[in-house]
Amino acid sequence: MSKSKRKIRAQKTKLQSPFKDYFDKSNYILLATGVVIVIIGFFLMAQGPWDNPVSMTISPLVLLVAYLIIFPLSIMYKKKRTGSKENVSSES
Repeated sequence: MSKSKRKIRAQKTKLQSPFKDYFDKSNYILLATGVVIVIIGFFLMAQGPWDNPVSMTISPLVLLVAYLIIFPLSIMYKKKRTGSKENVSSES
């Protein structure tokens, strides 16, 4: 009975993140840029009275750019992998 418990413990493996192979440094940079732009958009929204042109027009446009362009781009962006160098031959 104790042998079966040892087998179960030995079979458990540590789960790896599914984003390990997909997210590169550029994805994290785009994500951080989106967060900074969202913070700027909310900061612009808090400026002046409620009918301020900055808080009524510019701030929503900045937030739309962040939410509709930068965040999806940071999730879906993937660099093209260069093929192996087998096709390149050095001819002299």
